[in-house]
Amino acid sequence: MKSTLARTFLAAACGLACAAGAQAQEKVTYMTNWYAQAEHGGFYQAVATGIYKKYGLDVTIKMGGPQVNIFQMLGAGQADCVMGSSDLQIMVQRSNGLPVVTLAASFQKDPQVLIAHEEVKKFEDMKGKTILIATTARQGYWLWLKNKYGFDDSQTKPYTFNIQPFVADKNTVQQGYLTSEPFAVQKAGVKANTFLFADHGWPSYSTTISCMEQTVKDRPKAMEAFVRGTMEGWKSFLADPAPAAALIKKDNPNMTDEQMAYSVAKLKEMGIVTGGGAAKNGIGSIDPERTKANYAFLVDNKLIDPAKVKVGDAYRLDYINGLKVMP
Repeated sequence: MKSTLARTFLAAACGLACAAGAQAQEKVTYMTNWYAQAEHGGFYQAVATGIYKKYGLDVTIKMGGPQVNIFQMLGAGQADCVMGSSDLQIMVQRSNGLPVVTLAASFQKDPQVLIAHEEVKKFEDMKGKTILIATTARQGYWLWLKNKYGFDDSQTKPYTFNIQPFVADKNTVQQGYLTSEPFAVQKAGVKANTFLFADHGWPSYSTTISCMEQTVKDRPKAMEAFVRGTMEGWKSFLADPAPAAALIKKDNPNMTDEQMAYSVAKLKEMGIVTGGGAAKNGIGSIDPERTKANYAFLVDNKLIDPAKVKVGDAYRLDYINGLKVMP
């Protein structure tokens, strides 16, 4: 009888503990910079496999998109953290008055590319050709391309996220993401070459975890757990993307298995997540010297006011340095 009572008591105690654990899950909302895709895989994987829950978090991923200003959403309290396209972008936002800080960078290499028809063998061959770029690029990588390769503003026309103008005109070059537009161009039957900026000196980190400064101050444990869970999510995703893929396709029904497989293969092949500093310091790591180079680029091109933002203000590297989730 005592044994029965003991088992009953233990079962009740376990039930209460489990209920308390469930209630203790802290909510975190993360907003991506585009529709759900493989490039967001680590975040979705950490949800799908329970990694975030393991660290006491109940994470909601909100999709961004071409008409969504994620920084307005962040400032309005609609998200706890957002996916910066680059760490340079975050410093610009901070210079503009939004107190946002970067905790980690999932991508060691920015996947930004230019795509050209097959006769173009190098960046220098693009001089005189029409280059389709988004408006936002004029305040970022376009300045780098101009400085490095002598391109001119007169070459550019707006990129509308439609590959047809490129397909129809061999004198046209267009921007793209390593894991996305080259696949669409390939499917259209066009022979093209892809030029990854990161392999030619573009220093930007990408796919950041960037949060309001006050959030980091008020919720340090949650932010620490979110960073750790995300990096473990990326490691898990690259080993087996299936759990994340199911959630990604649920959020974005237009995502195909073929596109997903192509994107994952490119992430692996080019070391987007696992290359660079990740090989030595772990996934998500940020090199302070590289942040200084990015800061200098922004100051030199008058994209930020050095009186309003210092390089050390834009990062909190204590959340990722020493974590060392190794590839």
